[in-house]
Amino acid sequence: MNSQQIHLASRPSGMPTQENFKLVEVELPSIQEGEVLIKNTWMSVDPYMRGRMVIRESYIPPFQIDEVLEGGAIGEVIESKNENFPVGSKVSNISGWRTTFISDGADLTLLPSVELPDQHFLGVIGMPGLTGWVGLFKVAQLKPTDTVFVSAASGAVGSVVCQIAKQYGCKVIGSVGSDEKAEMVKAMGVDAVINYKKVDDLTQALREAAPEGIDVYFENVGGAHLEAALEVINPYGRIPVCGMIADYNADVPQPGPSNLLQINTKKLTMQGFIVMDYWEHYGEFVEQMGQWVKEGKVKSEETVYEGLENAAEAFIGLFEGKNKGKMLVKI
Repeated sequence: MNSQQIHLASRPSGMPTQENFKLVEVELPSIQEGEVLIKNTWMSVDPYMRGRMVIRESYIPPFQIDEVLEGGAIGEVIESKNENFPVGSKVSNISGWRTTFISDGADLTLLPSVELPDQHFLGVIGMPGLTGWVGLFKVAQLKPTDTVFVSAASGAVGSVVCQIAKQYGCKVIGSVGSDEKAEMVKAMGVDAVINYKKVDDLTQALREAAPEGIDVYFENVGGAHLEAALEVINPYGRIPVCGMIADYNADVPQPGPSNLLQINTKKLTMQGFIVMDYWEHYGEFVEQMGQWVKEGKVKSEETVYEGLENAAEAFIGLFEGKNKGKMLVKI
């Protein structure tokens, strides 16, 4: 059995390009006792992967040159010598960016018995959904009376955050980068949407959308968005920091917001978090989110590229704003 794989050809400087990736084909050995052969069907494309393409200290090791990239995926067991994963089992794994692979089962998780499309377990009921849920409930300690501001509100995490906060009774304001994405977010029932590319003063636009101030800022972007949020947020506000995509492709460190003193004067709580540290809550999350999705209270937004050969294009598209909701590759 051969496996098509995407390898890291070179480390990107600034925005990644097609030249940083290469498609290779390798021959897999026969599986041994205790092993399974997995055929991936869906692959996740996530912004955090950009940080793994350079060598720097982080919470996860960097990708290596001329080695297969890794990412979340859904696959099916097509050959098995492991009784825990019979042929036909559907599993989530972190061995994306390849069509097939061999596993001893330690890195596999059987999909929960929830009657939903497989790819949802990479999006609204997967890591992005759990990230939004954790950021709101475990980090920000969300209250129904909160006004919530969400940057990158049309993205995989942001779109879930908007919908969860509305389900909980909050007022929600989303920021997006196009009119098309604004319409998508409005359809989720948010109270106000800001197209940051069309406003001269983001802080003023946020003040107008939230004259009563905001209580929670779900941080996905950084830069001007964080600066605006710090100006408008109320005393004792909470800022769960999921990521800062505005800085991911910067060649040199970007200057921080000029108003960080607001953290002190407004007695704010600003906390970075990594979703893997909260994996113990996954069962609770799936039960609640799965019910919301089945009832139509939370919708899955997806952008799908076809074929492993288009995985690099999908990844680059994340940073060009081409995705609405979760970016996926159907292998």
